[in-house]
Amino acid sequence: MEEAKMARKALIWSMVMGLALSFIANHVYGDHSLVGQFSGSHYHDQIRKMQAFKDSFTQPSTAPSPSYTQQPQAAFSARVYHVTSYGADPTGKRDSTEAVLRAISDAVQGSSEGLLMEGIKNLGGAQVNLEGGNYLISRPLRLPATGLGNLMIHGGTLRASDDFATDGYLIDLSTSSTSNNNEENGGSSMGAQLSSSSSYNYEYITLKDLMLDSSYKGGGIAVRNSLRTSIDNCYIAHFTSNGILVQGGHETYIRNSFLGQHITAGGDHGEKMFSGTAISLMGNDNAVTDVVIFSAAIGILVSGQANIISGVHCYNKATGFGGTGIYLKLPGLTQTRIVNSYLDYTGIVAEDPVQLHISNTFFLGDAYIVLKSINGVANGINIVDNMFGGSDKGVDIVQLDQSKGPFKDIKQVVIDRNNVKGMNIKATVARGSVNGVGNSWVMDFNRVLVFPNLISHVQYSLSSTSSQFPNHALRNVSNNRVQIQTSLSVSASVFVIVDQWVAN
Repeated sequence: MEEAKMARKALIWSMVMGLALSFIANHVYGDHSLVGQFSGSHYHDQIRKMQAFKDSFTQPSTAPSPSYTQQPQAAFSARVYHVTSYGADPTGKRDSTEAVLRAISDAVQGSSEGLLMEGIKNLGGAQVNLEGGNYLISRPLRLPATGLGNLMIHGGTLRASDDFATDGYLIDLSTSSTSNNNEENGGSSMGAQLSSSSSYNYEYITLKDLMLDSSYKGGGIAVRNSLRTSIDNCYIAHFTSNGILVQGGHETYIRNSFLGQHITAGGDHGEKMFSGTAISLMGNDNAVTDVVIFSAAIGILVSGQANIISGVHCYNKATGFGGTGIYLKLPGLTQTRIVNSYLDYTGIVAEDPVQLHISNTFFLGDAYIVLKSINGVANGINIVDNMFGGSDKGVDIVQLDQSKGPFKDIKQVVIDRNNVKGMNIKATVARGSVNGVGNSWVMDFNRVLVFPNLISHVQYSLSSTSSQFPNHALRNVSNNRVQIQTSLSVSASVFVIVDQWVAN
């Protein structure tokens, strides 16, 4: 009896091992085998079936024959939407507008992960993946609704077609009221539903690793009334209006990007004809960081408050050709900081600057700063610790444009500690000395001082080698000139420090 049981067990193991070897051979030598497939889910299914087959022999014959039932897997969506799955052509030969819009539409209609700002649906980090393709676009790409957040579009090239609207943007984050094509994109009703309780259109939309070719048909990216938008590692070219437009909203961060109307690396023979604006900031609390602007009439146009520009290299269009690197066009409420940047043959213009800080910036090729009077206001200005390099043509590093009227309200302006080579230094603090024999010493500071006929404070010292030390006094301060007078004619050296600081 014992020998019969042993024989039965040996027969069972022989059959099981035979099935296993057959299964392995099928995976290794089968016609449709793939490397790495042996450890997949199909392998585990076969193992379970073999175990069930084995159990059918070892269990008593009266027991019902067990059958294997695969446990259903939990439904899961990766929330990454590949545009080629929707029919987009990554070669750029066919129009991919509809396919990309369908991918965007699916991405924004996924499940909500709670709210961001009130009325902003959190899409949980859904991604529209362009898969490194080059896609032809015939009209602006817009989200089908407002009131959305936490979405990324990344990883490819978008190129405007020949019939793209000249006033459009390849990517346009706007509402139905600011875009004519919102309804034809199929999102008007959904937008009304989602945006009714939100004061912003979108929050935390990320546009990353993109090349946008506007084909001289409009602009690259428009961000309207949105919050915490990130534009990162983008290359935007061939725009005629704006490379990036930020209108309203708060906290759009533009970083690690390259913008130019024409693709060039300087010295372009057509530089005089450059037009358009690379970045237009018409909103508050935005940041432009580590950005290169290599061709445009205006590099950065700022008409909103409390923006910061850092690590920017502008060589968009030389001042001599009519270009401006950074134009601050918010008279009376500038509140802009420009630091650690490089103005390369193109300068900065600030209209009626109020609370403007420029420091640690390099101005090359006779590039300079213009304070432009609109209503005659210049308050709270720091232009300090910069470097200026020129070609000995007598260009002042800071200049006044008073063509619309003189500056009359001048307070808390400090222009000092800038080092200059090949240009004329201008400052609100000046120092001078004069030696000679006489009883009157006059020093003219017009060559250095920025504002005409404005000296607020004077400090001087008089050193005489005469046997008699005279009485002396500050006799006159006018037209940026200082006169020191003594009671006796003596041989003396006079040292003078003046500044144009006016407190509130």
